Amino acid sequence: TIYLLPNCYFCVYLYKRFFPVFIGAIGFFSLVLVLVDLFMNLWKFIQNESPILEVVYLLLLYVPKTMWYAIPLGILFASSYTLSNLYATNELTAIFASGVSLFKFTLPLLIFSFLMSFGLFIFEDYIVVPTYEKKLELQAKLLKEEKSLNNDSIVVISDGGKIIYKADSYEASQHRLYEVIFVFRTEDKKLDSIIQADSAYWNTVAQHWSVSTGIQYTYKDGEYTTSVPKLEYLSLLTEPYETFQNNTVDVEGVNAANAKIYINHLKRAGLPYSEELSVYYKKFAFPFIVFIVVFLSIGLSGRSRKNVLLLSLTASISAAVLFYVTQMLTMLLAKFGYISPFAGAWFPVILFIFISIALLRTART
Repeated sequence: TIYLLPNCYFCVYLYKRFFPVFIGAIGFFSLVLVLVDLFMNLWKFIQNESPILEVVYLLLLYVPKTMWYAIPLGILFASSYTLSNLYATNELTAIFASGVSLFKFTLPLLIFSFLMSFGLFIFEDYIVVPTYEKKLELQAKLLKEEKSLNNDSIVVISDGGKIIYKADSYEASQHRLYEVIFVFRTEDKKLDSIIQADSAYWNTVAQHWSVSTGIQYTYKDGEYTTSVPKLEYLSLLTEPYETFQNNTVDVEGVNAANAKIYINHLKRAGLPYSEELSVYYKKFAFPFIVFIVVFLSIGLSGRSRKNVLLLSLTASISAAVLFYVTQMLTMLLAKFGYISPFAGAWFPVILFIFISIALLRTART
């Protein structure tokens, strides 16, 4: 009991010094981001005579997204400031003299940041994504920037590569494809038949694509035969009309469940999905930036006895920027297939955890 009491006291003392700065930093950075977004679109709101109450509601919808951005910055600033201030006032020297190591003293911060990493993922998946989506929809409405679902130059590979859809354009209002070609292939990907038509429409009753007029070319025994499109082939054209809309999914802008569904769709269609899969893994890896910046700030704090606060903050921010740059590079390597999507997302996290451990082992205690 005597051994645990000082640690409990130090834990409470550390949290009392840390949390006010942390909450204040989140509030400050969030406010800055909200104001930046407002001033970037202010003249557009005025030009379109957007109602003030709807603009205020728009800004409120943006707050969760700004908090998601601000939490890593806030925890980096708060941990660096708190520890550097304790070093500067020689309070940590007294703590070390009492037999408490730097790791034991800062362990409550590491535990909090580790739990916050999981919390940040949940916060993004259940709160940030839906509110930000509503924000974008309302903003498009207020600024009269609604996105058209019509699409051009479409190629879709479906049914594991056995059916290929090609069309010059898609008209969303009528669910119709124009100048369309359907290519049917066998199990071993050899050509079976081709249906060519001026247009095709989505048959809502039969739930497949139909053509009013068209020609079917069937390849058999080394020869082509022509006929009207056969129903047995048309009934295979079950790719939903939503696939042909101008609705490319931004994996980073949807929750993990919907991102997984979209990636599975790309796999089924035989389309490239390395970039999307790496972004999907990043959704799980990125929240650990919260844990990493705290780990780095602990290892980098107190490296100098002069200008302790300034140098510690500069070193921690530089390390965080280096992490972002490293992750950008690994994500690009994953996008172009040089490394796996999993490595592209998680390698920077693992690398900087080892760097943080090395810095902590050499930190002044």
